[in-house]
Amino acid sequence: MGKAGKALKQVLEIYGISQNKLAVTMGTGRSNVNRWVNELMDPVAEAVLEIRNALKKINRAAAEEFIRLYLEDSDEDDKQT
Repeated sequence: MGKAGKALKQVLEIYGISQNKLAVTMGTGRSNVNRWVNELMDPVAEAVLEIRNALKKINRAAAEEFIRLYLEDSDEDDKQT
């Protein structure tokens, strides 16, 4: 599964944001957030924007970190043969 879940998990842990708080702020079920964090399901593009917007309401730095982690190239992407 994708980068969004990994990025979200890291951000929630770093900034001490609960899955429930994010879900409530987004107006979605905690089960959706849990599926993303545990990489059982990737959020659709619109949900990535909603995650960012909700994180902005909770902690602007967390929102910026989420997008940075989500967009950053992995080491594997940087390697060229």
